[in-house]
Amino acid sequence: MKATFLLALSVFAMSRRAPADTILPAGFQESVVFSGLMQPTAVRFARDGRIFVAEKRGIVKVFNNLNDPTPTIFADLRTQVFNFWDRGLLGLALHPDFPDTPYVYVFYALDAPVGGTPPLWGKPGEDSDSCPNPPGATTNGCLASGRISRLEASGNVMTGPEHVLVDGWCQQYPSHSVGTLAFGPDGALYASGGEGAHFLVSDYGQLGSPVNPCGDPPAGVGGAQTVPTARGGALRAQSLRRPPNEPALFSGAVIRIDPLTGNALPDSPLFGNPQPNADRLIAYGMRNPYRMTFRPGTRELWIGDVGEGFWEELNRVPDTLDNVIENFGWPCYEGPAPHIGYSDLQLEMCNSLFSSPGAATYAHFAYRHLQPLFPGDQCNTDNASISGLAFYSGGNYPGVYGNALFIADY
Repeated sequence: MKATFLLALSVFAMSRRAPADTILPAGFQESVVFSGLMQPTAVRFARDGRIFVAEKRGIVKVFNNLNDPTPTIFADLRTQVFNFWDRGLLGLALHPDFPDTPYVYVFYALDAPVGGTPPLWGKPGEDSDSCPNPPGATTNGCLASGRISRLEASGNVMTGPEHVLVDGWCQQYPSHSVGTLAFGPDGALYASGGEGAHFLVSDYGQLGSPVNPCGDPPAGVGGAQTVPTARGGALRAQSLRRPPNEPALFSGAVIRIDPLTGNALPDSPLFGNPQPNADRLIAYGMRNPYRMTFRPGTRELWIGDVGEGFWEELNRVPDTLDNVIENFGWPCYEGPAPHIGYSDLQLEMCNSLFSSPGAATYAHFAYRHLQPLFPGDQCNTDNASISGLAFYSGGNYPGVYGNALFIADY
C-alpha cells in the first residue's frame, strides 16, 4: 500500500484557505465548500445528499447539499461536551441505512468523570470550557471521560433524548482524547480513543491530586503508583494484558459495538471473554488513535496514531473479525523501537512485552519527526501529528492516485 500525502485534505477540515505560496500537485485545485464553521472536526455525507458537520464545541450542523449556504443546527450538545484543548466533539457517524434508519452517532469528551453528570468544569450552553488552576490542565489535570451516543433525526433536527451507548475513556490530561466513529462493512460501529495520559512526562499513574484519579491498579484512586508494578497513566493502553480480574479499558484502543445497544456483538473476537470490557476490543496499545478508516471492499482497518517525541504511526488491522487482537505496543514501543522513557523505568508491563517476540505489532508505516517525509518536502519538520485518513477508490483524480491512502498531518 502506497501512502500518498495531500495538503488539501486538511484545508477543508479547517475551513480556511491555504497560504498563498502553497503549490498543489498537478491536476488539483482548491476550493472552499462551506465557510463560517467553528472548528469543524468531522464531516459525513448522507445518501440523500445532506452533509452533517460536527463542530468541536458540541454542535452538529446539517447542510441540505453542497450548495446550501445556511446550515440547520441538528443538535446542541455543548453542555455535555468538554471543549478544552484537544477535547471536544471529535467523532461523528451516520447509520449505514440513514435516513431510513434515522440515527446519527456522536463521540465526544464528556465534561464529567466516567458515570458523572455534566457540566463539571464548564457552564451550560457555552462554546468553550476551561480547566481552573488548581488543578491545572497539565499539573494535576481536569478529569473528564468519553461518551458515544445515538441521536435520532426528524428531518434536519434531533428528536427525543440522547441515547448513551458507551461511557468510558477516563482522561486525566487534555490530550489523547476521543477519536473516530466509523461503521464497518459488517454493520458494526467502531470507535477509537486515546489513553488520556500526560503528554510531557512518562506517565504511569503517579500524578494527580488525588494521585491516580482514574483508579488504575494496583493502587486505586489516591494510591501511589510505583515502579515496576504500576499499570496506570499511559499503561492504560495495555489494559487488556492486566490480570483477568482487572477490567480492560477502551483507552488507547479501538472497540467494536452494536450500534443499537453499545454492547459487544456475538461475532466479536473476544466475545465471552471473562475480563470485563474485553469483548468490545479489536485493537489496543495506541497513544492517540485520533483517526481511522476502512479500506473499501475489505475489513482492513487503518489507524493513524499520533506519536510523542519521535514517530507518527499508521497502524493496520488486516481483518477486524479474525482472532487476532493487535497490540501496537504503546507506551512500551513507539514506531519501530522501544520507547526510551518507559523502557528505562523497567515497568513489568513493558518488560513482559519486550521478552515476548511478536507480541507487539509494528506500525505498517511510521515516519519520524524532524526528517523530511519525501525528497523536496517543504513542510516544517519540527513536529508532526497524523490527523486524517481517506482511501480514494476512483473518480477525477489523476490515475496515479487510484486506490491510494491519503494521509493528512496537522
